[in-house]
Amino acid sequence: MITKRDCLVACFTAALTLSAASAARTQNKVMGSSIFDWNSFEVKTNKVGARRDVLKAPTATLDELECHITTLNPGQEAHPPHKHPAEEVVIVKEGTVESLVNGQLKVVGPGSVIFQASNQMHTIRNVGKTPATYHVFQWQSPGMLKKSN
Repeated sequence: MITKRDCLVACFTAALTLSAASAARTQNKVMGSSIFDWNSFEVKTNKVGARRDVLKAPTATLDELECHITTLNPGQEAHPPHKHPAEEVVIVKEGTVESLVNGQLKVVGPGSVIFQASNQMHTIRNVGKTPATYHVFQWQSPGMLKKSN
């Protein structure tokens, strides 16, 4: 038999759940159409070159869309070969890079597009004599991000 106390506890629990869900939606606001001006990006230098963070937010269809721009100094590698569940697209803006794709190293230049599939080993290195700059777009499909407690 359901008591008044059971109903009160159920109502209280439902209210807390709805409140938490509302707070989570507010915290992870879905990104709408936007413009990101090159001149507004903070340049963060590092041991291999520089990085500009552009965006990192949920969208209407993705748990997270992330974009950053990397500039590698000549001879530098962004990171050792690695893999991750997220897919990514790399668009070379300037310079010459060598990219590990499907177990093979390929050299490409400005305007080239590199797709890194989920859980495939990849890396990228500047093989030119000038800095190489490229845009990275990575996304987390629904359910891919680990839930925070």
